[in-house]
Amino acid sequence: MIWSGKELTKWISNVGVEQIQPNGIDLTVREIYTFEGSGALMRSGRQIPKYRELRSDTWFLDVGAYLVRYNEYIRIPQNAVAIVLPRSSLLRMGATIYTALWDSGYEGRGIGLLQVFNPKGIRLERGARIAQIIFISARSSGVYTGRWKGEK
Repeated sequence: MIWSGKELTKWISNVGVEQIQPNGIDLTVREIYTFEGSGALMRSGRQIPKYRELRSDTWFLDVGAYLVRYNEYIRIPQNAVAIVLPRSSLLRMGATIYTALWDSGYEGRGIGLLQVFNPKGIRLERGARIAQIIFISARSSGVYTGRWKGEK
């Protein structure tokens, strides 16, 4: 079962009334980063690449991949998981957001991978609504205790 947007306001802070949707909450841009190095996923561990923050309140983004930190602080309850999807307006501009499953017990601002396909680029403003998070009821047997819990 997908939770209503109104229900999610208990679990997501920093939400304006315009962000509440029938089946989720719109997420907004807080920060945008470029990749400054390579990463690695190995059986023995991982190497997260270096990032460089693009400091601005308005960004023009060329074709490429960017890391986006969301403005809203999210807590996933033990009886739910979350999925983040791009807003259709982002898709219409020629860009999308990719994310992983957000496990029960995760909390933090979270990030998404913004991919710009539009050869003319896109313009984003801090606080722009770019994605929607939905909560789905889950019968969890544990909670997230990973490295990214509590990310700001």
